[in-house]
Amino acid sequence: MFRRLQHLLEMIRFSHTLFALPFALLAAVMAWTAPTTDGSRIAFSWLHLAAILVCMVSARSAAMAFNRIADRHLDAENPRTARRHLPAGLLSLATAVGFTSICSMGFVLGTLMFLPNVLPLLLSLPVLVFLFAYSFTKRFTSLAHFWLGAALMLAPVSVWIALRGDLVWQQPADLLPAILLGLAVLTWVAGFDIIYACQDVEFDAQAQLRSIPVRLGVAGALRLAAWCHAGMLIVLAVLPWLASGLGLGWIYGVGIAAATVLLVCEHRLVRPDDLSRVNAAFFHANWMLSLGLLVLGSVDLLT
Repeated sequence: MFRRLQHLLEMIRFSHTLFALPFALLAAVMAWTAPTTDGSRIAFSWLHLAAILVCMVSARSAAMAFNRIADRHLDAENPRTARRHLPAGLLSLATAVGFTSICSMGFVLGTLMFLPNVLPLLLSLPVLVFLFAYSFTKRFTSLAHFWLGAALMLAPVSVWIALRGDLVWQQPADLLPAILLGLAVLTWVAGFDIIYACQDVEFDAQAQLRSIPVRLGVAGALRLAAWCHAGMLIVLAVLPWLASGLGLGWIYGVGIAAATVLLVCEHRLVRPDDLSRVNAAFFHANWMLSLGLLVLGSVDLLT
């Protein structure tokens, strides 16, 4: 039983929850500290913090497991992914389906912790459908990377709606800070997913799958990834100006500077003729970036 659980966590790469979770938590800190229309602030709640963690972990786990189910035949044909748990027979399809179902139910039930705000519950199934749909996008569009970015963009936006639902309902402009943070996540994720997809450009072309590397070539894809990450930094830089009520200052600015250094290092690690360091660029730089922005952004907002 323990070995099966270990395989399930490995299959969904549970440790990679660190990529999106910090942005969801940063959105929560922003939502708790941003003034309302009367100048007050919404109250911090441990229950809501727990709900964010439950919903984030369960939704991400369900989406990742579903992706492995949808791609199991493609993974079996791709030399890079043939040893993943489903094609290698380490986990059965029934186990993966059951795990996906449990995580999906966990996500929906987790939204009940935000009651009496009913928006998270009403939006839970559409969110799951959007997350699951990503698994099929590379079969019909080269923009699959941006769909993945939009899926992770939902994390900060959903957190904001869950914590400030009445305000968003009454005044949609209240959602602006979360949308800006979400756009930063979208461009960041799309950029590093384009880099990651460069590893499979030959297989994707043979399997008639669509991706930016297949469409533009590896060199063109890496240039577009760099532009995506430049876009992320621009959005992060203008966020304090367009959402001035947050009170973000120089400490947050240090976070942007650190993110810039990490992204530059990420792109220097990967070249069109040398993709051997993609994993270092993909995993190490990105978790440091997201955690760093969470810590420095939160310190700035809370001091």
